[in-house]
Amino acid sequence: MTSSFEIKKEICEVGHKIYAEGFVAANDGNISVKVSENEYYCTPTGVSKGDLTPDMIIRIDGKGNKIEGRLNPSSEIKMHLRVYQERPDVNAVVHAHPPVATAFTVAGVPLDKYILPEAVLTIGFVPTCEYGTPSTMEIPDSLMPYIQNHDAFLLKNHGALTVGNTLKKAFFTMEEVEFNAKICKYAMELGKVEEIPCDQLEKLMELRKKMRIPGKHPGCKTCANLGTANCKCKQNAVTPSGIVTSAGADDALVAEITKKVLAALGK
Repeated sequence: MTSSFEIKKEICEVGHKIYAEGFVAANDGNISVKVSENEYYCTPTGVSKGDLTPDMIIRIDGKGNKIEGRLNPSSEIKMHLRVYQERPDVNAVVHAHPPVATAFTVAGVPLDKYILPEAVLTIGFVPTCEYGTPSTMEIPDSLMPYIQNHDAFLLKNHGALTVGNTLKKAFFTMEEVEFNAKICKYAMELGKVEEIPCDQLEKLMELRKKMRIPGKHPGCKTCANLGTANCKCKQNAVTPSGIVTSAGADDALVAEITKKVLAALGK
């Protein structure tokens, strides 16, 4: 069983990483870990994540009341608690302000391009939640339309929130969100974003189900080209005679990607 000190130490280590990677500045961001049905460890308000030490970590109850610690919890702990209330499978939450991903929300550009197989498997589509005033219930409420089907959320003009069954998983998801945002931004600057063909996307989303990762995407089921000669999906291709055929796709690439993702997730 993991000791309280080890949990606090891991929270500090993740705090140091998100600060070192430039995902937060000054005292921004917050981290929490679930330790029982009604108890959580979280980072304090007014402290840089780069300066965190285990003695600074606070223990709170399910209503945000402090149980243990000399400092006070962040007022934004409300959104963490909402996640724990709605998602029993979640044991850790990370909130940060990754610059590129956050810039997408400021520019009003959705981060909804399926460009990297690894990102499709780990984060899928990242929804942008409506703007809410920090420290109020507006932000927790903004999560509600998406909370059951996603592990990563963009907060309009405010940053990102990622969740996981472990703190490491929640942190890796935050990294994946920012990395995917960077690649998408670079591709847009180069003038073209080519998304994964819908036949391969469907296969990746099926693998998400097998890996029990939240999230879904209709893929070619809602594609404007479905059933036409312009459809890129091999499983729904149209022959010159107008007959819809079913052709196999390349599973080897998908299988190799899955193997790498599972290894990264420690499964």
